[in-house]
Amino acid sequence: MQNNHGLTLLQIARAAILQKFGLIMLTDEHADWLQEQGACFVTLTQHGELRGCIGTLEAHRSLLADVKANAQAAAFHDPRFNPLAQTELDSIEIEVSLLSAMQAMQFSSEADALAQLQPGIDGVVFEFGNYRSTFLPQVWEQLPEPVEFMAHLKHKAGLNPKFWDKNVKLYRYTVSKWSEAGLIK
Repeated sequence: MQNNHGLTLLQIARAAILQKFGLIMLTDEHADWLQEQGACFVTLTQHGELRGCIGTLEAHRSLLADVKANAQAAAFHDPRFNPLAQTELDSIEIEVSLLSAMQAMQFSSEADALAQLQPGIDGVVFEFGNYRSTFLPQVWEQLPEPVEFMAHLKHKAGLNPKFWDKNVKLYRYTVSKWSEAGLIK
């Protein structure tokens, strides 16, 4: 996807957040590609720290609707944070990550699965029964070792970091991402 698509997605995300405060930011929402189904994550950072991150793993609505909903959810409904206050608007930076389709991984053991992971490239979904979690590829920046990455992914799902079972399912995906820090400022 082109860089100007990224700028459009970032503007739509910011406009959706501003709308909740009764503020208006005009955006072009009429491009055909915005009407195609898409899955994205919207990440908010403040002073270099995570401030909210919500997304969709599988496309089930238009990319336009997905970006708007996830931007508002990241700002106001991430359970790890208080809802964004209007006074914080100038200090947040938005990043939109557009996800590829999921690919189920085939592996014989945890070691086999870890050997297949591509640090910095793969986003990973961990699934075991009702336990599920994901890390975007950007998380590799904080957790560059596959063993550590997987341990944190299991912990995020609510399991012991050393947990493993033959019924674990893993899926991988890639992202195209755009950040206001990289495009606007």
